[in-house]
Amino acid sequence: MSTSYQVTDGVAVITLDNPPVNGFGQSTRAGVVDGVAKANADSAVLAIVITGAGKVFCGGADIREFGTAKMAAEPSFHTAITAVEQSGKPVVAAIHGVAMGGGLELALGCHYRLVVPGTQIALPEVNIGIVPGAGGTQRLPRVLGVETALQMITSGASVPAEKLAKAPGQKLFDKVVEGDLLPAAIAFAKDVAALRPLPSVRQLSVAAPADAEAFAKARADLAKIRKKLEAPQRCVDCVEASTRLDLDAGLAFEQDVFAKLVTSDQAQALRHAFFGERAASKIPDVPDNTPVRDIKKVAVIGAGTMGGGITMCFLNAGIPVTMLEMKQEAIDRGVGIIRKNYEAQVAKGKLAQDKYEQRMSLLTTTLSYDDIAQADMVIEAVFEDMGVKSQVFTKLNSVMKPGAILASNTSTLDVDKIAEVTQRPGDVIGLHFFSPANVMRLLEVVRSKHTAKDVLATVMQVAKKIKKVAVVSGVCDGFIGNRMFEQYVRQSFFLIEEGATVQQVDKAAEAFGWAMGPFRVGDLAGNDIGFAIRKRRKIERPDVIYSPVGDAICELGRFGQKTGKGWYDYEVGKREPVPSVEVQACIDKVRADKGITPRAISDAEIVQRLMLALVNEGALILEEGIASKASDIDMVYLTGYGFPAYRGGPMLYADMLSLPKVIELMKGFAATASSDAAFWTPAPLLVKLAAEGQRVTGGKA
Repeated sequence: MSTSYQVTDGVAVITLDNPPVNGFGQSTRAGVVDGVAKANADSAVLAIVITGAGKVFCGGADIREFGTAKMAAEPSFHTAITAVEQSGKPVVAAIHGVAMGGGLELALGCHYRLVVPGTQIALPEVNIGIVPGAGGTQRLPRVLGVETALQMITSGASVPAEKLAKAPGQKLFDKVVEGDLLPAAIAFAKDVAALRPLPSVRQLSVAAPADAEAFAKARADLAKIRKKLEAPQRCVDCVEASTRLDLDAGLAFEQDVFAKLVTSDQAQALRHAFFGERAASKIPDVPDNTPVRDIKKVAVIGAGTMGGGITMCFLNAGIPVTMLEMKQEAIDRGVGIIRKNYEAQVAKGKLAQDKYEQRMSLLTTTLSYDDIAQADMVIEAVFEDMGVKSQVFTKLNSVMKPGAILASNTSTLDVDKIAEVTQRPGDVIGLHFFSPANVMRLLEVVRSKHTAKDVLATVMQVAKKIKKVAVVSGVCDGFIGNRMFEQYVRQSFFLIEEGATVQQVDKAAEAFGWAMGPFRVGDLAGNDIGFAIRKRRKIERPDVIYSPVGDAICELGRFGQKTGKGWYDYEVGKREPVPSVEVQACIDKVRADKGITPRAISDAEIVQRLMLALVNEGALILEEGIASKASDIDMVYLTGYGFPAYRGGPMLYADMLSLPKVIELMKGFAATASSDAAFWTPAPLLVKLAAEGQRVTGGKA
């Protein structure tokens, strides 16, 4: 069993011991049930303490059991918590580090709860598409009140225990322990051992919120900030039920909601993302015990939008940065933007003034490469041109100290070739930050054929420090994200060429759940970027067919929001897209020149073609070994491209649609496409997996 049991001075201590976070798995639950029964049968035991081994009390369900029979095996969560609640002897929860999900629900089943300051308290189940399923939605409102409980349960956010302990009328904690927790809990248990009746959260009532419209308002707010997500709405239902049902009826209501959600597509997608984020840091040929280099000082070359954002990532993590530019005015402008960003956070109350000053104190600037020579890692964020980057890396090779990591922020260029201009190619790696770098979670870590394993292990560790989701990619044009996105954009051009409108394509994509449609993204990022890539492609890959419509609007100077016109028109000072007569005329001319008679295209076809363009290229990326697993591709799209979280990513989308259906649709598009039938040749991996009844994300279909 994943627990230990010992009696100290008449108090039975049950210790949850299931590393790394004492997950409340089947073996742990059995240990709690057996321990409580053993203590109640022993006349020498006066009371019981439940605590956690190591640094935490309990992080909730054991994620290793998700999707297995153990998850629902007896003793269930409810059985274990009921055994604690019905104990004839008082049970004291000694809580430290973390009490989340099932861990918090276990504590709520205890008669008393002691906690140390700094402990993080949460019911985060909403973030994996479910509601708390072991009484959290019914018991938490009884100890914290409806308003606080509703906020915690619908957000899934963790709250420091000391903040909750100070809440007026709270009944969550009986005592905050400043010193050594376990001795204090044993002493407390002895003090209350003879008190009867035993207190129970079950006995507490729930007062309806003072605002009669509180639940309606919560639903409306959640519909705006957590669009299309079902679990937050069902959390409100459960908390509302706690105000009108007794505990047993409320538990039954919660369990019914839980059972319906846990098998839903949204829950499957969000669990896939949950596991995918954790799996991204696992690199097949780089063991966890690979030595890492010490990164105490960082240099960033370039003070523009990307350089400034990258710099902020490290300043936020408390890592000193030296920012290098060629001209003082560029440095002044870059530092000014960093200050402006921080000052905006201070004004909104999101950053304390002293924290802002502390971060800025870590920033130095220079015009000389000599001043960055002792940095442990340098990241270039200069113009996206191989010639320019080669010059920078030639210089870095000559000035940087031995062992320094040399990183490029390139979004498309060949990192192998960049490494080969140095005499230390093993030290070179790609770190593709996404804009704005200080906001976006994704970091594509581009591993060249030369990159040393300790360099790769080091940057993965650094990524965690700067709170990025790091996904490893091999070297190819565009890496994972942009290589796939190019096919998505190519298909969006074909769609308007064949008969859809710009607005229809964007609206269909956004209705599917994308943050922005492809044409709005182009206008935001700058259509000149894609224009330059297509010019390069015509030389390097003349076999790749593009609709001429993208180049045609760029030739009119329609580069997007920065020029006030792109796929849409923009009024001065505004970002609201307005349909463009000039763009439609441009599309009409392309159709006429190619002899295309426009046809009606459904929103469903638009979504399927955009999605399967991603899926097919993703399968090719997997076949080539550019990505090591399908979930890595999905993490790129969930954290860097605005893909809807509740759909789990393009590769999971393919599995949920079914691979045979994917291939059937692609064959149909090939038969009807007037632009490029060859586009719809299924990747061999998709054909193979479909024939074998396998899923691209793993396992049987």
